[in-house]
Amino acid sequence: MNPSTLPAKGRIERLTRAVLERLQEIAWCVAPPLLRLALALPFLRSGRTRWDSFLSLSPATLYLFENQFKVHLFGAAFGFPAPDTIALVVAIAEITLPILLILGFATRLAALALLVMTGIIQLVFPDGWANFHLYWASLAVGIMAIGPGALSLDRLIDRESYRRGRVDESL
Repeated sequence: MNPSTLPAKGRIERLTRAVLERLQEIAWCVAPPLLRLALALPFLRSGRTRWDSFLSLSPATLYLFENQFKVHLFGAAFGFPAPDTIALVVAIAEITLPILLILGFATRLAALALLVMTGIIQLVFPDGWANFHLYWASLAVGIMAIGPGALSLDRLIDRESYRRGRVDESL
């Protein structure tokens, strides 16, 4: 091996490692808000269609939950118990949970709730797994795994709580 190529090879390796580390730092900053937004948008869009006006569910939403939406289990289709109440809970969740995700507040819990909703939606629309539900579930699990990220209210609250704890300890 030619000794004159070793220093150049070492510089290239160090440069490659530095570029990859910087890329990872940027991705750790950008990925969480993008994941949160990607999961929030389909639910927020759906939630906006559920309402006629402030605190007034649309007749179409009530009709869907009363007559169309069925849970498919064990080869049978079952209606929702208390469909009007379920419609209201879903409509509130489809607005509230995406907003929490976008803000990065109670992020892991909001992602968990949307994962549960995705599972229930899968039971209502069994053919949607490959087209939508798998992606929503993957996003929710990813958010729960990596957390809210640096650009979130959760991080701001954690940082403030840590700072206050350090001040309290010094007193």
